Amino acid sequence: MRLTKTFIGAGLVAALALTGCSGPTSSPTPEGGAALTIAKPDGAIATESNNPWVGDSSANKLGYKNVVFEPLAMVNAVGDNETTPWLAETVEWNDDYTVLTVTPRSGVTWNDGEDFTADDIVFSYDLIRNTPALDTGNLQLTDIVKDGENVVLTFAESKFVKQAQVLHIPMVPEHIWADVADPTTETNPDPVGTGPYTLDSFSSQSVTLQARDDYWGGDLAVPTLYYVSYNDNTALTTALANGDADWAQAFIPNVKSAFVDKDPEHNVFWAANVLAPDVLFLNHQEKPFNDLAFREAVNIVIDRAAHTEIAREKAGPELSSVTGLPTPVGEQYIAPQYEGEEFAMDVDGARGILEDAGYTWASDALIDPDGEPVSFTLEVPQGWNDYVTGISLIADQVKETLGADAKVNTPDADTWWANKRSGNFDAIMHWTDGGTTPYDLYSDTMDGRWLLAGDEVDFNFGRYENPRATELLNTYATAATDEERTAALEEIQTIFVEDVPVIPVGTHPVLGEYNTRNYVGWPSEDDQYATADPVQVTVPLILTKLTPAE
Repeated sequence: MRLTKTFIGAGLVAALALTGCSGPTSSPTPEGGAALTIAKPDGAIATESNNPWVGDSSANKLGYKNVVFEPLAMVNAVGDNETTPWLAETVEWNDDYTVLTVTPRSGVTWNDGEDFTADDIVFSYDLIRNTPALDTGNLQLTDIVKDGENVVLTFAESKFVKQAQVLHIPMVPEHIWADVADPTTETNPDPVGTGPYTLDSFSSQSVTLQARDDYWGGDLAVPTLYYVSYNDNTALTTALANGDADWAQAFIPNVKSAFVDKDPEHNVFWAANVLAPDVLFLNHQEKPFNDLAFREAVNIVIDRAAHTEIAREKAGPELSSVTGLPTPVGEQYIAPQYEGEEFAMDVDGARGILEDAGYTWASDALIDPDGEPVSFTLEVPQGWNDYVTGISLIADQVKETLGADAKVNTPDADTWWANKRSGNFDAIMHWTDGGTTPYDLYSDTMDGRWLLAGDEVDFNFGRYENPRATELLNTYATAATDEERTAALEEIQTIFVEDVPVIPVGTHPVLGEYNTRNYVGWPSEDDQYATADPVQVTVPLILTKLTPAE
């Protein structure tokens, strides 16, 4: 029976978590059988819930659900975007990605000793289909049946661009969850999963999990995992630097001096580039960004190298492709006409575009064709330091090069969030979703279907309207052949480059910090089999690849 209070070792970890104080410095030599401490900066987790479906459960917030519950397959957000079968031995889509056929992996058991079967797959997906509150990915699953040894899932529309959302659903045991009255409120105090670790103890500051000795994926090098919730990012950074924490995902200011240089032989920071840039969403309904000429001009006076160096503190490479796709992960999707075409500052070119469009200058101030001074405000929430620095740099660059009156405003997050959804802004910096195809980048920024929601939208915040772009995005998502998808994507990128619906600014990588003192085999820039984020679904893959350091 698992404990509900931590034993003294985990209690020490919890105490360090609360104070951010240094514990004993890790030995410079590898420690056989050492535990791994996985850190988050979220403060105390008041209530235990091991429900893998509920977003605010402790299992989700800390991320330990991923070492208890596993998916059918893992889709890599970096590298070659490959799919690795996991609880499924095989994963096969039909040509238009509306039918998925999976073969359950043999020899897999739940941590209570029961066999994992096709019935568990059917049950898990039926649970999602029959509980709309849990269907956060809008799977649109219309049918799921057993076909011999296989399970066949049928969807109402193509899932080509949403393969990860389908395949990353955590499997739960039918023999446990069939008796759950309400899966949206179930706390699941004794979680039963197929994953490599089992829950041992829980407190409001730390959670302890122990490795299974009967895991289907083989022996595990790491015997114990501690998930620790530090009070804030400063405490987390201190813990990483002095060796009290081993693995985290956090934006650390001055990460080289604050973390890497504390033990340069072993401390690693990796910003994994994914298909999700930061962009400026522009209000297409109002001046000045309803004018293509002005959008074009601003696009080519932004110093993206400075953004990477100063705002992002080199947390990821510079965004270089005019398609907005981060590289190298996006190179495979860049249309031939844009291969090698990169952003470059061109102040003379920008001023020439404006002159040709009827803009003038009065005492260095930019005047639009209607005779009015050009002004606009860039907005992000206060406290989002990298974003605040980013828009401040852009405002200064536009003032100095074009003469527009560019202001910066940092409202509270709630106000900013409401304004972005309602379109009450001139320009905001914002991320895009990071899928395993370019679809999310271009849909989030150009797709007219977001506007069907009414006055408040969840993307395409600038209200960009281009029926052809919307049509092409639908074609890309639903096409039955690679040829159709490729043709649609090439035209989508042409619209994106030529019409400037948003202004791409920088990469938005998935960050990860870890050390190699006791274990090696981590994902890295040279081995991109997964990101280094310890709260992602790919964590079991990482833990099965770790081996003791020599």
